Amino acid sequence: MSPYLAAEDLSMFGRDPWWLVVIKAVFCFAFLMVTVLFSIVWERKVVAWMQLRIGPNRHGPWGMLQSLADGIKLMLKEDVIVKRADKVVYVLAPIVAAIPAFMAIAVIPFGPAGNEISIFGHRTTMQLTDLPIAMLYVLAVASVGIYGIVLAGWSSGSTYPLLGGLRSCAQMISYEIAMGAAFASVFLYSGSMSTSTIVEQQQDRWYIILLPVSFLIYIVTMVGETNRAPFDMPESEGDLVGGFNTEYSSIKFAMFMLAEYVNMVTVSAVSVTLFLGGWRAPWPISTFWEGANHGWWPMAWFVIKVQLLLFFFIWLRGTLPRVRYDQLMKLGWKVLIPVSVVWLMLVATVRTLRNENYDFADIALYVGGGVLVLLLLSFVADIFRDKQGAREVPAEPAAFDPMAGGFPVPPLPGQELPPVPRRRSRRERELIVSGGSDTASDGSMGGSRDGKEGSDG
Repeated sequence: MSPYLAAEDLSMFGRDPWWLVVIKAVFCFAFLMVTVLFSIVWERKVVAWMQLRIGPNRHGPWGMLQSLADGIKLMLKEDVIVKRADKVVYVLAPIVAAIPAFMAIAVIPFGPAGNEISIFGHRTTMQLTDLPIAMLYVLAVASVGIYGIVLAGWSSGSTYPLLGGLRSCAQMISYEIAMGAAFASVFLYSGSMSTSTIVEQQQDRWYIILLPVSFLIYIVTMVGETNRAPFDMPESEGDLVGGFNTEYSSIKFAMFMLAEYVNMVTVSAVSVTLFLGGWRAPWPISTFWEGANHGWWPMAWFVIKVQLLLFFFIWLRGTLPRVRYDQLMKLGWKVLIPVSVVWLMLVATVRTLRNENYDFADIALYVGGGVLVLLLLSFVADIFRDKQGAREVPAEPAAFDPMAGGFPVPPLPGQELPPVPRRRSRRERELIVSGGSDTASDGSMGGSRDGKEGSDG
């Protein structure tokens, strides 16, 4: 690897005839669709296994055609457009959400950049196209897809979809920053934003080993970006009925569901490309088998890695409960963004020292010293914060009237509800029952009973 930048050699791209470009584009679309159909069935099967249930087993062998049957059912459902909706935006929102989900796969390499395979006698690369700024293209396309969710919530003319759309927007802003910082660490180490070049730079070691913090940050952010459990707050049925897609039905609802699963496949493919060696065979296999990274085998390794990450999505959904929205925002702004920025500065420092021909011992010394200084500063800050908190006298809770605005509202931090009037104990109350003259009762009841008995007499 060059000590400064890895020069992108993209001369292999842009030479295919138009019919081969069409075949590659159709293959990318078919790969996403087939993977989505399989992932839906696989998710239902795995979650059923985790919950000791059977899962789908009726449509096709072992229930493998269940998702295809669901798609046909959704297309035949009644297509309802609510009266208060902005009809143009309401119809366009599912399209805006679905189309960008398919676009990112265009720059993902399924195999080496050389002429490894032959299609109808024409040697070509196992990638639709590549760009010097391919990863920026992926970030831009992923960001555009959020507009579909936001517009769907706004155009539905209902409260719950609007809240779901706003949640999705805030979630995207919170997690996109940390995702960009994780990408930047890969750019610094590989010296390129081209996907094929990034995979080539992982020939010796995958970036999950060199940049483990970036990989962990991206794993968390990709779950938040795809609105999957436990970060599925935009469509939380516990408090938003169905979230941004509450007012959608039939094929428009199916497009939102398709966009979610296609995004899962896309972010998994990006993770494989950046951190897991892309199309390269795993370490034990590549050491004794020279042909593991040639021919059609790279596509097999790529698909296996993508399926393992999709299983990770499914495992999270079946294991972890949904987090609260304030916990989601706190994780994004107070944990992921600071950690990703500090890690990015550390990676940039290591790369600069290596480019200046410092040996590994000096790099480890500088990095260890920086980490120790940060830990020391945080320890001192915690000591002063504890002393300052001990000096502060807790203030009396402010008086709070929950009905001051005409309707009940919860108290804010530092406010306390007035004591609730309690019912008197049984001994303090007088027992009022019907019975004879010796029964203890109040004067009014006794007088009315005496009058009634006198009238009866």
